[in-house]
Amino acid sequence: MTIDKVQNGTSLKVKVSGRLDTTTAPQLEDELKSSIEGVESLELDFSDLEYISSAGLRVLLSAQKTMNTQGQMTLTGVNDTIMEIFEVTGFSDILTIQ
Repeated sequence: MTIDKVQNGTSLKVKVSGRLDTTTAPQLEDELKSSIEGVESLELDFSDLEYISSAGLRVLLSAQKTMNTQGQMTLTGVNDTIMEIFEVTGFSDILTIQ
């Protein structure tokens, strides 16, 4: 998994590529925790994300809870496979997906 971050003022864009699973989820969690303070707009770009596990979903839920208190979080570039996981788990109702 690779993570690319671009911050512009209070806006943060994070592009996640590869697999977000038990092995890589802690890496994304650490990256978000270290950069999310003061961020009002968080965009997670999943256009190159191939797979997400329950560990990855937990990281998204945690980030969403944080962003609910300080701004908004949006997911972009979600492919059909990842979208199906979001729909089956109910995450499509919790997350803002464009």
